Amino acid sequence: MIILKNVVLRRSAKVLLDSASVVLNPGEKVGLVGRNGAGKSSLFALLTGVLHEDGGDFSIPAHWRMAQVAQNMPETDDTATDFVLGGDTRLTELRAVLAEAEASGDGMALAHAYTDLADAGDHDAVPRAQALILGLGFKVSELDKPVNSFSGGWRMRLQLARALMCPSDLLLLDEPTNHLDLDALVWLEAWLRKYQGTMLVISHDREFLDAVTDVTLHIENARLTRYGGNYSKFEEMRALQMEQQQQAFSRQQEKIAHLQKFIDRFKAKASKAKQAQSRVKALERMEKIAPLLAEAEFTFEFKEPANLPNPMLAISDASFGYAAEQTEDGHERIILRNVNRSVLAGQRIGILGANGQGKSTLVKTIARTMKPLAGTVTEGKGLSIGYFAQQELDVLRPQDTPLEHMIRLARELGAAASRESSREQDLRNFLGTFNFSGDMVKQAVGTMSGGEKARLVLCMIVWQRPNLLLLDEPTNHLDLATREALSVALNEFEGTVMLVSHDRALLRAVSDEFWMVARGGVSPFDGDLDDYQKYLLDEAKRQREEAKSQSQKEVAAPIAPSPAASPAPASRDQRKQDAQARQQLTEKTKPLRKELEQIDKRMAALSAEKTSLEERLATPLAPDQIADAGRKLKSATDEIAALEERWLEVSGEIEALGS
Repeated sequence: MIILKNVVLRRSAKVLLDSASVVLNPGEKVGLVGRNGAGKSSLFALLTGVLHEDGGDFSIPAHWRMAQVAQNMPETDDTATDFVLGGDTRLTELRAVLAEAEASGDGMALAHAYTDLADAGDHDAVPRAQALILGLGFKVSELDKPVNSFSGGWRMRLQLARALMCPSDLLLLDEPTNHLDLDALVWLEAWLRKYQGTMLVISHDREFLDAVTDVTLHIENARLTRYGGNYSKFEEMRALQMEQQQQAFSRQQEKIAHLQKFIDRFKAKASKAKQAQSRVKALERMEKIAPLLAEAEFTFEFKEPANLPNPMLAISDASFGYAAEQTEDGHERIILRNVNRSVLAGQRIGILGANGQGKSTLVKTIARTMKPLAGTVTEGKGLSIGYFAQQELDVLRPQDTPLEHMIRLARELGAAASRESSREQDLRNFLGTFNFSGDMVKQAVGTMSGGEKARLVLCMIVWQRPNLLLLDEPTNHLDLATREALSVALNEFEGTVMLVSHDRALLRAVSDEFWMVARGGVSPFDGDLDDYQKYLLDEAKRQREEAKSQSQKEVAAPIAPSPAASPAPASRDQRKQDAQARQQLTEKTKPLRKELEQIDKRMAALSAEKTSLEERLATPLAPDQIADAGRKLKSATDEIAALEERWLEVSGEIEALGS
């Protein structure tokens, strides 16, 4: 178990933990919560050994294996599969040991290496790694792409998969949902619920915490408080605790006032001096209950829009995607087709859809950062859009300060557009309402945290007084208090909201209806988020089954591609020519198909042999028998790999002949 007893933890002069004590038991799933800057990440650093306690006692079992998500952006040419496979450090070590044993020819070392590799799950390591990658939203075609070819958010998903691949007794996750869509988030929850070890997770997603944790650890005022239960239970228990503390404080204050009144009245009277003195001592001995200091909650509101056009916009027979000059191959790439939707004043639309289906493409086109490839997007007169981009830097300049952003925005729009004063001092005051005060208004945006950048984007949107809010993953870097403030502000907003988010609590609180972006189109989704979650799980299962049977279907399918439309009846000569062509094709592919059949038979025999050898290695054997079985197992594994490659080559040749 993990034990902290009267631990003091500092970073520079700041005391993050002061006499903190807590016990975490094996197998517990712990949510670590507290305000930004309270010390959550520093506690992780203590657990990993990056920081050491400045006082008190801290212990963690020495034999525990630890896994955590690396925060650096991976830069490597390794394939996605190989990169994630590298997360299994035990397997990497054992493969190195096997290579040494093979080089030295040490039979005993070989025997131990093969046994250890079998125990470590070497035989199914690649499928396990690929299951993690696919679960986090990647396509089958991306499994062998180099890591460097992915964008930043996708590389961080690979870092998460790498951490999950690592065998561990303690799993540390710091904001694991930040780069995930809702479909990947649902998969991750299911995976974490099955995790057998101890887990500590920092997250600002309340529904995620509710789904995966059974203990909540709260950091406040440099103290750690343990609550049994998930985040919702923690909120209930803490609210009750705060109420009880306030009541106890009020009762004590009444008692103190009563004693003080007696002392003040009778301390000068000789007959009552003794009683007055005893009350003075009672006051001194009394253990004072601290008043409840309410935390200064961050709040803001969207101003009333200057006008509300209705409809806000109308989309007719539109196609959205990337123009030829925006793609690598120079060809137009359509993501969404035949889009026909209208957006009315006051609507609150949650935009749903699995990863890569086109949610951000839809939002970017409405936000005017992409042009429609076909059809029309007609805007209502006076439409004013407030756009929160998924990547904040899409709308922020890293080298500029918050004040420079506001001054430029005021110049571009003019004071009349927002009805807000554009004087520098008034802009400073406005930034102050979003917690940008003092020197922060002159700090370069590129040096700020994700949460601060998100607050600046919200500040700029509020100043513009929009009547249509387009929000693409606005909560990625927001803490729970700011998420709550955003939810309240959106509910009070009088304009229209279109929201893409993996934060289900925000979607539930804000959205009155849902649009589904799927399979190249946009349509209404009749159901709630629970229905959508079920749809995602069913869709993921369907895709896995399709990917599994795809290679078999390619060989079994008719060699000639099916035409889009039924052709007119062929003439007699044409039918004769077609029959001759089919006959020639059959003759050409016959030896290849025969080879495929032989490969299938050989692979089936080798798979049976491999299973038998693995079962044999799991039983007590003499060292020479272990070595012999290990060599045979390696030989069978290598031959299966070679046959699989040849199978793919032959299948490709058959397909090429058919086309």
